Amino acid sequence: MGLRAQIFERFPGYIEPRPRENQIPLRNHGVDDRFQCVEQGNGQQDRLDIPVTISSLPQDMQAQVDLGVRKYQHGSANIARPVSISTVPASFYLRPSHDRESDRCGEAVGPEHLTMQTFLEFEKPIQNIIEQIEKLKEVASQSQVDVAPTLKDLEKKLAEARKSIYANLTPWERVQVSRHPDRPYTLKYIEKLTDGSFIEMHGDRTVKDDKAMVGGFGLMEGRTVMFIGQQKGINTKMRQYRNFGMPNPEGYRKALRLMKLAEKFNKPVVTLIDTPGAFPGLEAEERGQGEAIARNIFEMCQLRVPIICVIIGEGASGGALGIGVGDKVLMLENTWYSVISPESCSSILWRSWDFKEQAASALKLTAQDMLKNKLIDGIIPEPEGGAHADIDRATSLVKAEVVKQLGRLVKIDAEKLVARRVEKFCEMGVTVKVK
Repeated sequence: MGLRAQIFERFPGYIEPRPRENQIPLRNHGVDDRFQCVEQGNGQQDRLDIPVTISSLPQDMQAQVDLGVRKYQHGSANIARPVSISTVPASFYLRPSHDRESDRCGEAVGPEHLTMQTFLEFEKPIQNIIEQIEKLKEVASQSQVDVAPTLKDLEKKLAEARKSIYANLTPWERVQVSRHPDRPYTLKYIEKLTDGSFIEMHGDRTVKDDKAMVGGFGLMEGRTVMFIGQQKGINTKMRQYRNFGMPNPEGYRKALRLMKLAEKFNKPVVTLIDTPGAFPGLEAEERGQGEAIARNIFEMCQLRVPIICVIIGEGASGGALGIGVGDKVLMLENTWYSVISPESCSSILWRSWDFKEQAASALKLTAQDMLKNKLIDGIIPEPEGGAHADIDRATSLVKAEVVKQLGRLVKIDAEKLVARRVEKFCEMGVTVKVK
């Protein structure tokens, strides 16, 4: 029996209320239908098919719908957090909330419902100016005081502060920016690059579907492209679901399967790298983590279609290299790429994490260092204040560079493309002649 029928059976005289003010329509569903929960914190999207369970129907019909993430049992989800749904019959309406977690479930939740920004330690001057701007706007909304001149001055100071701070970041500060919780992740970039035409593909056809690795076809400027990348979660529950962006062997095997599919249909591949490393668990090693990464590197060297790799956040160790062999390897301005993280390097050399800043400088892991050492092919600039300060601008810059590079690579013959790729990676490193 559908949800509407159950409600009318229980409340014969019930009349469907009109949507209340500020309620956001989602979509029609029956009680046994599946609800599509969409992570949308700070503009991110991360789609999951999740069963809907109605736990109560009070008199005002404010039903509690449990939106879980995994571990389904008898059609109801393992509860992460109940989300209040009102006006259940005919349409679901998600009541806007200022809670950081619950704002991220609901297809129509937009930027106007997001929580306050997160600021890093070195961003305190920026935070202070933004708080002043918010207070000034609040005063203006509650009175007739003209705050336009003051507001203009503060916005000018904000732009100058961002420019000054981000022009002089240390390597450790760039590592912090690459991990910023408000920074766009892989699915957000794919959404913008494909204008919403992305079709995700699942599974490695051997073990399971690794949620830390996403991939599928999408249209970019009229061209079909295979997009592959690591996806981190944007809240605690989703980070667990995505395994903190650390793929298992089946994730790399899924990526390889998708690359081979792209090669079969002669479609270019774009990989988006953002991982703290491949998952180091015992079960991952039992299923061949090292072999899976090595196989990907081997196969990517010989793939007969253009490959562009873009490091959009963290590029750690073999976890990044597993999808990091390409004709063009690009890094965003405030990202890092290294065999080891600064914290792990510090713990090995100094037996403590207290020297992570020193380790970050010694590792030469920034985009600027990597370009200087000829380990990457280019740097994509970020908006002032980092990619998290202007997500639309950041994604448009990435799209422009990827489209430009693809336009050049698709004109090159497959044999020559593979030969150039192999030669490029063979020339990396330092050769010392022994007399």
